[in-house]
Amino acid sequence: MARVGLTPAAVTEQAARVCDEEGFDRLSLAAVAKRCGVAVPSLYKHVGGLEALRREVGTAAAAEIARVLGDAAIGRSGADALRAVARAYRDYARTRPGRYAALQQAPRPEDDAGAAAVFYRSVEVLASILAGFGLPDEARIDVIRWLRGTLHGFVDLELRGGFGLPQSVDGSFEVVVEALVQTLRNWPRAEDPEQEPDGSAGLG
Repeated sequence: MARVGLTPAAVTEQAARVCDEEGFDRLSLAAVAKRCGVAVPSLYKHVGGLEALRREVGTAAAAEIARVLGDAAIGRSGADALRAVARAYRDYARTRPGRYAALQQAPRPEDDAGAAAVFYRSVEVLASILAGFGLPDEARIDVIRWLRGTLHGFVDLELRGGFGLPQSVDGSFEVVVEALVQTLRNWPRAEDPEQEPDGSAGLG
């Protein structure tokens, strides 16, 4: 491959492409150097080793998926926003599988604060959508974790070939998304007059 103009961003992009094509767990400096048309030692002018490069790929992917989800939510609110964002999330995972895998690394305490904050931009998109459902503030972290866990569980199984039955996977995903919408619409509210203090429905 012809030598590319080496910058930290260019090296990170080539590494991300290796991840998408070969798998995040197969990322190596040798593979990136080959794509860049240079010897491995040349990469050290732009990246601090393999683990640092993994973190850079994850940070770049976090910024990218946040933009994708934010764009999907523009002009929408409530259930419509959730549907659009859920579909965009799945599409990102399927078209950028290596970068998506890189997102599963949580920021470390010693990471740069600015880079760590990038990982939470997509969470902010989800939080803004949840505001349209009128959820109590104290429930939002739990709900965000539930949403992320549900969407990740589905797309991770899909990427790994875990759905072997003949029924449409696309159709199943839409069922999951509608279940999320309906659950959020019916999430218990502290001010709900139909709820007794112990959480049971009023009887009379």
